[in-house]
Amino acid sequence: MKSVSAKPDEMAADRKWWVVDAANRPLGRLSCQIANLLRGKLKPSYTPHVDCGDHVIVINAGQVALTGRKAEQKMYYRHSGYPGGIKEVSAGALRQRRPDQLIEKAVKGMLPRTVLGREAFRRLRVYAGAEHPHGAQQPQAATAE
Repeated sequence: MKSVSAKPDEMAADRKWWVVDAANRPLGRLSCQIANLLRGKLKPSYTPHVDCGDHVIVINAGQVALTGRKAEQKMYYRHSGYPGGIKEVSAGALRQRRPDQLIEKAVKGMLPRTVLGREAFRRLRVYAGAEHPHGAQQPQAATAE
């Protein structure tokens, strides 16, 4: 049997747009589904070295579920580069202040640290509310796995 590899031009030509509703869905499971859509792993023509993914719109990011005590215990860190410049914020505080960043950080951690991963991350759009400005692309609703 002959194996066929996806061609980059063909994959870029037939990209779809998906809408994922994050309301009351666990962050990790939601992020895994989004990462698979961005990479194109659910397509039969998936090829690891070709960018096969689609565009993903996430709505209701402010209502994503954090199971257990993650809202208080899970911490996100950043450093200014100066001595003593480490900053930390809990997942609950980040969800209150910037709910889009909570999903972006989770999805970015699931994508490869390569050029393909960075290109896939650019196709992600996250919105805290239920409205998004991408109606002209006619996005389809992605089903929960």
